[in-house]
Amino acid sequence: MSKRDYYEVLSVDREATQDEIKSAYRKMAFKYHPDRNPDDPAAESKFRDAAEAYEVLGNAEKRQTYDRFGHAGLGGNGFSGFSSNEDIFGAFSDIFGEVFGFAGAGRGANRPMAGTDLRYNLEISFREAAKGAEVSIQIPVEVSCGKCNGTGAAPGTQPQTCPQCGGSGSIQQSQGFFRISVTCPQCRGAGSLISDPCDECMGRGTVITDKDLSVRIPAGVDNNSRLRLRGEGEAGINGGPPGDLYVVIRVTPDEVFERQGQNLIISREISMVQAAIGHRLEVPTLDEPVNLDIPSGTQSGEVFRLRGLGLPHLGSSQHGDLLVEVRVKTPSRLTDRQKELLEEFAEIEREESGKFKNKAKDFFKKAKDKVMGE
Repeated sequence: MSKRDYYEVLSVDREATQDEIKSAYRKMAFKYHPDRNPDDPAAESKFRDAAEAYEVLGNAEKRQTYDRFGHAGLGGNGFSGFSSNEDIFGAFSDIFGEVFGFAGAGRGANRPMAGTDLRYNLEISFREAAKGAEVSIQIPVEVSCGKCNGTGAAPGTQPQTCPQCGGSGSIQQSQGFFRISVTCPQCRGAGSLISDPCDECMGRGTVITDKDLSVRIPAGVDNNSRLRLRGEGEAGINGGPPGDLYVVIRVTPDEVFERQGQNLIISREISMVQAAIGHRLEVPTLDEPVNLDIPSGTQSGEVFRLRGLGLPHLGSSQHGDLLVEVRVKTPSRLTDRQKELLEEFAEIEREESGKFKNKAKDFFKKAKDKVMGE
């Protein structure tokens, strides 16, 4: 029997957004939920159809495949429908938590869950950020108890199935025509009871310990860069995988260089004589100093670019540039001899300026006489 179009099942357009698709599914899940429609095969069928449609349209990759190839294209996508309502509740526990106010109707209370991700703020020097470094850190983490192997029960014993919920972690309660699942009050959702708790973790199954880690800082990192260390977060629950550790970088300012992206900026002073006649200036870099030739006639505020002497780009062999801003310093105190020389220089400038003006007058006079003569 051919399947209905998934867009038609959820009553949405083919151009619907993910939020619109999710909203449509939530409405259908609420309307045709088995607890609202006991012993109604038609409602249960619509409930499953809606879940199947959302499994595909709510996933960007599956939706793209479906849009191109229809139902036939989903054969190799690892999805062939749900075999039971339990599968639906397990797959969309977040949806049912939003609709009915509980997570997955209490189903799968003992399923493995990933551990919590952790954040560590790491301050490094400017030079460590520029060159890269290996930094040792120590973090407190919650890990699986080694004495009880994470069960929470004393060695040689095992947790017992909760007699009130039968291990499901939830019990059924009736509210009007609804039958809803709530957390079991006896085992608090664990699905099991520990009569003889482990004395190391006090029945929690996890312990807090300090963990030494080595963090490789790649060259070129900047403030708020995040490094992800997989599996170095909190321990998982019920055998689930551990979370990740995110190391957030803060780079302390440097006394020499100012940073602008991957470029470095420094400011250097030269005298007005050096600016006028030219000068060879020694410039610091991240490695050895280099010489920069300042041409004659340089003005204060001019910037010279030394290519490739900046910070490395992350994951690349390319580097930013070193920008050298030159500031011409005017002397505030002069000796008599210096004043004499500057006055002589000013006189020469006036003479040169006068010669230029006279030449200009002669030029325009000759030009005028020529025009009048014609």
